[in-house]
Amino acid sequence: MCCGDGDCRPLGFLLGLPFALLSLIVSLVAVFVWIVGLLLTCICPCCLCVTVIVEVALELIKAPIHVMEWFTSKIPC
Repeated sequence: MCCGDGDCRPLGFLLGLPFALLSLIVSLVAVFVWIVGLLLTCICPCCLCVTVIVEVALELIKAPIHVMEWFTSKIPC
């Protein structure tokens, strides 16, 4: 995994860890929003705004992974 293939960035991982933890908290809130949004979509599928909120919540759930990938890509090994 970290053997000269250019993907070794432990400093970026360590610096990104606090931000990943914050985005993990945001993603937990997004899971709640996603569940509520899905229930509202089932009740009234004509509400386009609820569908947009569900899509945003899905992206927020993926936030910790995106944050760690961004940090590790910015800091050289």
